[in-house]
Amino acid sequence: MAGLKPGAPTPQSITVHGQSRVLEVGFSDGATFRIPFELMRIYSPSAEVQGHGPGQEVLQTGKRDVELVGLEPVGNYAVQPAFSDGHDTGIYSWDLLYELGAKQADLWAQYERRLAEAGVDRDALMIDKGGSACSSH
Repeated sequence: MAGLKPGAPTPQSITVHGQSRVLEVGFSDGATFRIPFELMRIYSPSAEVQGHGPGQEVLQTGKRDVELVGLEPVGNYAVQPAFSDGHDTGIYSWDLLYELGAKQADLWAQYERRLAEAGVDRDALMIDKGGSACSSH
């Protein structure tokens, strides 16, 4: 995702709440969202998660207890989190963070549908391309 849409709200505050595993973001339009780390991780904008085109998305599982171990600014339009499972390649624009916050209920429902369609549990271990269970992706 590119930078900001013209006139889009920008973050005024970003707070990492490690114990409750949420990223709290306050925006210039007055909206404040508490975005669970798990939601951020399963909807990472990285190619590793999104693939390189429609239909290539990789369903993420086993991320319920993922923690945020780092959060770096990217210019003045995004942040790049590092997660406890080793994933650190997603760049989250302000637009994406706003969307994750504003559409949490819909995104969780979509995730649950995808899990059901795949016949897997939210807490299932991820399987790597070689067919082995892995906890690092």
